[in-house]
Amino acid sequence: MEEQGFFGFIWQQLGVFMSYTSFTNFTLGNAIMILVGLLFIFLAIKKGFEPLLLIPIGFGILIGNIPILNSSHNLAGDPLNLEVGIYQEGSVLNYLYFGVRNGIYPPLIFLGIGALTDFSNILSNPKLVLVGAAAQLGIFGAYAAALALGFAPNEAGAIGIIGGADGPTAIFLASKLAPQFLGAIAISAYSYMALVPLIQPPVMRLLTTKKERLIRMKPPRIVSQTEKILFPIFGLLLTCFIVPSGLPLLGMLFFGNLLKESGVTKRLALTASGPLIDIVTILLGLTVGASTQANVFLKIESLGIFALGAASFIIATFGGVMFVKIFNLFLKEGNKINPLIGNAGVSAVPASARVSQVEGLKYDKSNHLLMHAMGPNVAGVIGSAVAAGVLLSFLN
Repeated sequence: MEEQGFFGFIWQQLGVFMSYTSFTNFTLGNAIMILVGLLFIFLAIKKGFEPLLLIPIGFGILIGNIPILNSSHNLAGDPLNLEVGIYQEGSVLNYLYFGVRNGIYPPLIFLGIGALTDFSNILSNPKLVLVGAAAQLGIFGAYAAALALGFAPNEAGAIGIIGGADGPTAIFLASKLAPQFLGAIAISAYSYMALVPLIQPPVMRLLTTKKERLIRMKPPRIVSQTEKILFPIFGLLLTCFIVPSGLPLLGMLFFGNLLKESGVTKRLALTASGPLIDIVTILLGLTVGASTQANVFLKIESLGIFALGAASFIIATFGGVMFVKIFNLFLKEGNKINPLIGNAGVSAVPASARVSQVEGLKYDKSNHLLMHAMGPNVAGVIGSAVAAGVLLSFLN
């Protein structure tokens, strides 16, 4: 009897132990999300699609979908909190996710982007700013489509910003307007940013003629150091007086750029554009990925957000390319813009500018469009932040 009692006790304890393992609590949803995480890692390593983003996010998805004990109480009947999951208060992941949930990480990334960005391209050819503005059509097109599908106005605004191809801006706005969709919006934004080389070229070819693809643009003029220093100062005052809600993003963007261009804060600029942005990218990517637990993420709304995200990218590319085609009707020969840089108006820097370069070289191997495309590309960074500020002002 004692032996049976002993083995019975061991068997009971093994049962308790198994109930704590992820094998017992594993679901089909977890399997699906783990496959998605592995796909992200594969695309990053094998295809080279934005590895600095997709590897942290992909691995975060794996972390987030190792299921934790489903029971909400321990054997004594007390509430159970193992303090390991991203949604469990007191866990390390939950503390790190605070920066996403409260919009702390995106402004820090914008600080680094500002310290990395050279705005000479739009200073030398200011009309390229209009191309960046036209590409924001994707944001408002997706906003209208989300409203039509029954999303609330604040939710539609958070979904629409995916069309700006700006992951940090999407996270910042979603954390303010639709935190319940934060994971889906963040994953959608970063996924489509990585897939820019696949999404944009077919739209660009469809909308342009061979003659338009061969247009050569004038070399950009040399921009003085004084212009580079004044630009972030006047850029901040102009944009933030118009859209004060964009101050957290635009303020950090222009501050980072002034650190770079002033010439006297090189150490600060190198820190912002190097170690700081790298650390924040790691934390943001990992925690955004970990937030996609199957029971939270796999909902019909998430599928709708992914579909709207794809549509918004297509609309944004359409808006940028078509604007250039129409704008060229009013420009003299020799001053025309190659429509293949219209796609670069989205904020995916420098991925969309590289797409312009690659597509242009297919038709003329000596026609380098990269420097021209960087103009609307960096304008798109400002444009998406301004659009986010507008949406936040009206919908918050």
